[in-house]
Amino acid sequence: MTHQYELMVILDPAIDERTVAPSLDKFLNVIRNDGGTIDNVDIWGRRRLAYEIQKKSEGIYAVVNFTATSASTLELDRQLKLSEAVLRTKVLRSEEATARAASVKADDEKRAARKAAAKGDKAEASEDKADKAEAKPASKPAAKPAAKAAKKDAE
Repeated sequence: MTHQYELMVILDPAIDERTVAPSLDKFLNVIRNDGGTIDNVDIWGRRRLAYEIQKKSEGIYAVVNFTATSASTLELDRQLKLSEAVLRTKVLRSEEATARAASVKADDEKRAARKAAAKGDKAEASEDKADKAEAKPASKPAAKPAAKAAKKDAE
């Protein structure tokens, strides 16, 4: 059974950027030979890594969307990991990637709504405190020490 996949590859920055597409094409032939199709190849170019991988701070990023069987995808991943020119790979089923992106977006929207509600509550609370401070009678503060004394007696 075939599925849609998304592959992200980080290649060694020592590779000439003009040779990235041909070197990726060698690996993608694994998919083509098993009857899969390559839908899109997007080479992002040289980018800074979030952290060093194999003592390198930069890498050449490439994203490939393809349709293939799980067996051919495993073989592609194995071939990529054997190559010294490949620093890191990540293969995701596109349905999972889409679902994950949607859940992250929903979480972000919920977080933003909570922050907006919290800001609104703080503003309302400060207005309420100001209104209560104006409306407080003078006898109210005297009631607190009596309540504290009653608590001490109860202990």
